Amino acid sequence: MSGAEKILVLGADAAGMSAAHQAIRSARAAGREAEVVALEKTPHTSYSACGLPYWVAGDVDTADELIARSPDRHREMGVDLRTGTMATRLDLDRQLVSYVDVSGAAGTLEYDQLVIATGASPIFPDWMRRESGDLYGGVAAVKTLVDGEEWIQRLTRRFENDGDHHGSVVVAGGGYIGVEMAEAARRRGYAVTLLTRSRVMSNLDEDMSERIEKALTEAGITVVPHAVVDGLQADETGWVTRVVASDGNSYPCDLLVSAIGITPNTAFAVEAGLPVGRWGGLRADPRGQVAPHVWAAGDCCEVRNRVSDTWAFLPLGTHANKMGKAVGANLFGGQSTFDGALGTAITRFVHDGIHLEIARTGLSTAEATAAGIDVVSLATDGRTASGYMPESSRMSTKILAERGTRRLLGAQIIGGQGAGKRIDTVAAALWGGLSIDDLAAMDLAYAPPFATVWEAVQLAARRLADRF
Repeated sequence: MSGAEKILVLGADAAGMSAAHQAIRSARAAGREAEVVALEKTPHTSYSACGLPYWVAGDVDTADELIARSPDRHREMGVDLRTGTMATRLDLDRQLVSYVDVSGAAGTLEYDQLVIATGASPIFPDWMRRESGDLYGGVAAVKTLVDGEEWIQRLTRRFENDGDHHGSVVVAGGGYIGVEMAEAARRRGYAVTLLTRSRVMSNLDEDMSERIEKALTEAGITVVPHAVVDGLQADETGWVTRVVASDGNSYPCDLLVSAIGITPNTAFAVEAGLPVGRWGGLRADPRGQVAPHVWAAGDCCEVRNRVSDTWAFLPLGTHANKMGKAVGANLFGGQSTFDGALGTAITRFVHDGIHLEIARTGLSTAEATAAGIDVVSLATDGRTASGYMPESSRMSTKILAERGTRRLLGAQIIGGQGAGKRIDTVAAALWGGLSIDDLAAMDLAYAPPFATVWEAVQLAARRLADRF
């Protein structure tokens, strides 16, 4: 394509493909030509990693349901997509990327504009590995479609009844993936132990975490807070059999879920001289640029927290898509921006009559304090619908605000069906910089099947507002 702008995209999931396709549209709108090449180290593109635990649990039938666009579809839409190909070196001065493909063949590609969207990888501590460096058998993360397929195969394997042994899963990590995989394993009939360094869902305040731990315990999960894994025991084949924890106990373990976090894939960028932040992520400006001719988006980046105005690592597909779209527009003179994030997130735990929705946005008490903010908060119990309606369930809403200014800082919600998505009301108020008084006064919908006369989040805001 003579005279075309050479756009090279590294990574073909949410951020990378959003950038690639937006670049093609932006070039056409500007009357210019674009040659968009994308490198992806895996065979898969544009799939919902967030949906993996639900596939493992059996709520989703096939991997195809999680795929938004296949590699072939991306190619049909104009992207020169090369799967099984990984960038190995970046030369900023020569605007050159070296790569190696799945066959071992190596090469280089020139670019006019480079988009880094390499995502993040699971953390595997040394104790998860044998002397050879390989993971112990039965130990894996939940990050890719291959991971999901392997977990389904593991969890559907039939264990012969051997006395009290019916199959045990240990989940290392009490965050979103940890809770979701604990649900999946429990619903598959396994005994589940969840070990967490501090608390379950530690990005919530302690009183809210306690409610989650109680629900998990009622569902038959052994929750071990303030404990980390010191080591693994394995059989003669190298397959894990027990977990040795820092609480002085060991736990039976046929399968171990690594859910202790992820780290940005930025090593090659650092080697090229690009700076990274506290969590190892690239820090792009609001337009997505990190250096001349170099842009970045997605889980390989840190983002600005809009409430605290500090850098944060918030790897979510929602952010990745928005960042990628902005970058793609700006490659051809656009002025789109990604204006930070609030840390809004939601999950659930469902098993054997227990339905618990968990959501948060903005800052926790610990985060606000670390940012030097004088924070006040209050948790208020409410209901998802009028108490006389059959769909009504309990929920608790914790609102956080800044003393003096009355600025809304964040919220956490835990409750039954219909509770969790109420977090979006608070997120919208936070995005607009509203106060707790504004939130309490907003005109929100009411009818008995959907809410109480005082909507739960407004009730919580009003009660906190009355305290100071």
